[in-house]
Amino acid sequence: MKARRRDPQMALRLDAAESGRAWREGTELSCLGDRLYIALGSADAEARREGSALILPLPPEATPRQVQDRAEAWLREEAVRVFQRLIEQKSAAAGRQPPRLALSFAARAHWVEAQGTDTLRCNWRLVEQPLPAIEQAIARGIAALPPAQGGFDLFGTPLATG
Repeated sequence: MKARRRDPQMALRLDAAESGRAWREGTELSCLGDRLYIALGSADAEARREGSALILPLPPEATPRQVQDRAEAWLREEAVRVFQRLIEQKSAAAGRQPPRLALSFAARAHWVEAQGTDTLRCNWRLVEQPLPAIEQAIARGIAALPPAQGGFDLFGTPLATG
């Protein structure tokens, strides 16, 4: 008997139902291809990563929504740090000024999109992927930007534009 393919709309609904995560201490999440476990502790004012634990400054009785908001805020901050560093490295390697970084929160969008002439729009959830995948996505986004006006001279000094 031939295997029957799942209706794409049904697959989306099933995937959405499976993604319901219980946000509490011990919940697992991905960051740079690693698994992190949420730990709650109100000793510090800022969230921090220690080994495979993401320690959130929340009391043990925090609501699932508080845990989710704090964990995702830390992930977005980490995304900005990682993406900005990679954008600067990959831009220098390509011999151009680094474009601005804009985080995207779209559910169904590309990981990285060139926007205009000087902006890379990166989906914040890209931070969940392994570093080589992030590097490749950012390098492709930079390559998709139009050529910079002016460029660099023989010694790598930016030329004046306009």
